[in-house]
Amino acid sequence: MPIAPMDLALELATDAAAGGEAPVGAVIVEAGQVLAAERNRMRALNDPTAHAEMLAIRSALARRGTGRLDGCDLYVTLEPCAMCAGAIAHTRLRRVYFGAEDTKAGAVENGVRLFAQPSCHHRPEIIAGLGATRAEVLLKRFFQNLR
Repeated sequence: MPIAPMDLALELATDAAAGGEAPVGAVIVEAGQVLAAERNRMRALNDPTAHAEMLAIRSALARRGTGRLDGCDLYVTLEPCAMCAGAIAHTRLRRVYFGAEDTKAGAVENGVRLFAQPSCHHRPEIIAGLGATRAEVLLKRFFQNLR
């Protein structure tokens, strides 16, 4: 039986934490098939844009061979930031499922609320809270261990 996309994202987040990265995982699905599955790799790649969502978007675009991800869904363990929300809008992802809210840097239901802005040209459907408890535990543990 295939693993549910958010469960896969949570496994990737766990892997990210084990590698010293903030525990965030992202999976892009099209018609029930995983197109891309990535985790945060900012430290590993020395790249501040190497968020799980950005890496998954790049991978899915390459696999699809297009500049758009219309009809695709993103599963991510943490509410996307402004950079990732912008990429989500530009690639026209159909739906975004996210786990934990990010009250400091989130840009979907917190902060700038990018998709609610009149200047935002594409608004994906948002489903918040999927796997939130597990995602929150991973994040809290990771940041407690840094202190």
